[in-house]
Amino acid sequence: MRVILSLGVVSLALAGCVAPATNVPQTTAPIVNPPPPAAAQPPAQTSTLDSATRAVARDVVNREMAKRLPGRNVAPYTDCVVNNASMAEMADIAQRGLNDPSSAASSVAVIVQRPAATQCIAKVAATA
Repeated sequence: MRVILSLGVVSLALAGCVAPATNVPQTTAPIVNPPPPAAAQPPAQTSTLDSATRAVARDVVNREMAKRLPGRNVAPYTDCVVNNASMAEMADIAQRGLNDPSSAASSVAVIVQRPAATQCIAKVAATA
């Protein structure tokens, strides 16, 4: 039993004396610690900003449509424009409407010329 124990101790001692191989290519990827989980963030308040931007843009589009269709209920026409605009376009219209109302007309006109917006406006006009 002593012989086995002695051999075990000697083999452990020798295992620590082995020099690391320097010319052996590394075949496994290095161990990388995963990043810690992200802390819980409060929900972004973009929906409030988006709804405020949409409200301002809707008002600008309403004014533009009222100029083109005096005496008519322009809300359905405005819906056609708003529903066919991207959020970036809505932000652009809102900003132009506040800073330079005359340039907002060109932004609205670009959206009105889209086939989907034109079809929507034609349907609204047919029922009015």
